[in-house]
Amino acid sequence: MDDERVVLYAEFTARSGEAEEVQRLLKAFTTAVRGEPGNLAFEPYRRVDDPDRFFVFEIYRDRAAFEAHLSADHGRPFNSALEPLIREDASQLSFLTPIPAAAKR
Repeated sequence: MDDERVVLYAEFTARSGEAEEVQRLLKAFTTAVRGEPGNLAFEPYRRVDDPDRFFVFEIYRDRAAFEAHLSADHGRPFNSALEPLIREDASQLSFLTPIPAAAKR
């Protein structure tokens, strides 16, 4: 198992009239995720130009911490409640890899 950090962002779009409920659910979920031992960052945002569009930046200590996040007790109820409120079938995940810093001169 890889011990490098897992960095990703999740995006989803609230259905018309559902953005405030999505935000309410996301606030509670944020508190739960930030309490996970392997979570290093969980930062939810709404787009300024499209407030129905949500963006969540996430960092986990390693692959094991991310897997623990996926199987956490609070994940399934959140996703079940979110699913009918968003346009997509589920959160759209994009995994990131860091660009190494240039050497100092």
